[in-house]
Amino acid sequence: MHKPLILIVEDDAPIRNLIATTLKANDYRFITALTGESAVAETATHNPDIVLLDLGLPDLDGIEVIKQIRSWSNTPIIVISARTEDTDKIEALDAGADDYLTKPFSVNELLARLRVTQRRLSLMQNTAQQAIYENHQLKIDYANGCAYLQEKELSLTPIEYKLLCVLAQNTGKVLTHKFILQHVWGNSWESNMGSLRVFMASLRKKLVKEPNAPQYIQTHVGIGYRMMKIDE
Repeated sequence: MHKPLILIVEDDAPIRNLIATTLKANDYRFITALTGESAVAETATHNPDIVLLDLGLPDLDGIEVIKQIRSWSNTPIIVISARTEDTDKIEALDAGADDYLTKPFSVNELLARLRVTQRRLSLMQNTAQQAIYENHQLKIDYANGCAYLQEKELSLTPIEYKLLCVLAQNTGKVLTHKFILQHVWGNSWESNMGSLRVFMASLRKKLVKEPNAPQYIQTHVGIGYRMMKIDE
């Protein structure tokens, strides 16, 4: 598997150097940015495969950086931040981040998160070669990374799209919380359960445009979720 290009966005020199040294020792390619504005510019210029983003930047808040990048790119973003509150994590994930690593962190955990993201990228590339998914008025165009309901494109965050794809690829099966967390976040940590509920609630709302519309996603309390096959 080819080593991706990683953008390190960190204004704290010791932490930036630690990350850079870790990546270099493991044969990763990387570039750096010290501010939010330069992070957006570097992403647009170099199209990195993964962005490692600190939230406490000197000019723009990291959440704003995520939103700007997400307005035109699905590049995976791993937040690395000293903010440990659940509200901060959910805000970052809801803005479009793919993962959240709190400081202080071990280099082994950072490398593990990168490997998970690489596997996810590989899975997405393989999925892109598959046929279009159709279920009643719901359609997923894997090649273009788009989903449609009643022929209208859905505005989904990267996490919502991944959740939809995992459910669609297992239509009719009850997927446990652990299974979904593992396939979308790359881990099954209990701390991500709150994020799963937030994203799933948002996704379900986007799939129901009318009061009597079919419910595509069924909740199995205490177990997980299932994509229902809707009869024509």
